[in-house]
Amino acid sequence: MIDKVTDTNDDYVEDLTGEIKFEDENVELVGDRIRKLREDKGISLEDLSNLTGFEVDLLDRIEKKEFQPQLGTVLKLSKALDSAFGKLISGVGSALYSITRDGEQKNVARSTSLKEKKQIYSYKSLAPEVKGRNMESLMVTLEEKIDGAETVSHNGEEFIYVVDGIVELIIGNEKFELKKGDSIYYLSTTPHLISAKKDTATILAVVYAGE
Repeated sequence: MIDKVTDTNDDYVEDLTGEIKFEDENVELVGDRIRKLREDKGISLEDLSNLTGFEVDLLDRIEKKEFQPQLGTVLKLSKALDSAFGKLISGVGSALYSITRDGEQKNVARSTSLKEKKQIYSYKSLAPEVKGRNMESLMVTLEEKIDGAETVSHNGEEFIYVVDGIVELIIGNEKFELKKGDSIYYLSTTPHLISAKKDTATILAVVYAGE
């Protein structure tokens, strides 16, 4: 057991920024997709702020790609914009199925810390080509937990399988270490925080955004 878990929130958004680059330009498109969808729906930044509770300045910086949002933030934005979560993360697919060969995973996004100017995690989409998908499968590279990191909660469900390294998971009022081959399935409404115990760890994460 752990002594204390911070109150439930949608994301610790004040820590989301950074200038870490991937070779794949698609990691820069999340903010563009959010802006285009918002403008297509005729929603102002102020309207989106009222719908999500995020500050206008934060939303503006996400759209300008000055902030790199975590999955919980993108999930809440997708709900507010009546959009599929996967559409914002990795775009709209057009295929009935998708085979992703080893080494062909597509870099789609990352999250970084404002306070420590370091990467929290990066993720690659395993099936962005599938049209109308209800789940998002991601290969995620986790970094060590940053100071002051808080548990998060949001709608949906998540399945995590440890591919490499040791993962530290806080869920509810408990803390676990997951090693290679271990897995966990949980409702995302349960406060949770996942990170590498040391250096980095790699996980397969399957995220269902829910209704």
